[in-house]
Amino acid sequence: MATYVISLGGSIIVPDAVNTAYLKPFAALIRKRIAKGDRFVIICGGGSTARNYMNAAAKIHALSPIDLDWLGIHASRLNGHLLRSIFRDIASLHVVKNPNGAIPKGKVVIAAGWKPGRSTDNVATLIARKAKIKTIINVSNIDYVYDKDPKKFKNAKPVKEMSWQKFRKLVGNKWDPGLNLPFDPIAAKVAEKENMKVFVVGKSLTNLEKIFSGKKFVGTTLSKN
Repeated sequence: MATYVISLGGSIIVPDAVNTAYLKPFAALIRKRIAKGDRFVIICGGGSTARNYMNAAAKIHALSPIDLDWLGIHASRLNGHLLRSIFRDIASLHVVKNPNGAIPKGKVVIAAGWKPGRSTDNVATLIARKAKIKTIINVSNIDYVYDKDPKKFKNAKPVKEMSWQKFRKLVGNKWDPGLNLPFDPIAAKVAEKENMKVFVVGKSLTNLEKIFSGKKFVGTTLSKN
């Protein structure tokens, strides 16, 4: 019996359209684990919905970082309501929007964007801290953290284990709306301070199940050491 905090990237939920081909087996896996006594807190990202709204608004009028953040926040909340609907028979009644508030006790708790300057990764770390959970599973469209940006450098190499110090040097210390990083720099500060581990993994559900089962998995472990 365990409680898992999953930061589910919006690029997985809505890459272009709602990804039912992924969400259906994802829901089945979560239900399978719940039947074994596990509990889940799932924090939803904004995905292409957020990017589409940000890009569209910026073409019409210059937006402030706060405006861009709010578009991303509401996109993540829409995705959160989607996930809550999928688990409606076992999920807590409301989507958690403030990680500093009370965390419901349902078998599945869905959370989403909070406020400007705070990403959904940050929400995940704050919820984990409040619940005294030391591990976060970050599911995105990449299988590893790389030693440099693989989109810019062909010789970028995947890293299986990386310290928070090295990771923060790699991604910087500032949050900007629309950043496409393995894990938010502000959230990384919280995770490092709280001595958390973050597993950065791709969308493979077989791989995700290995984590639940305590088996060796494909991905990067970010930790203090």
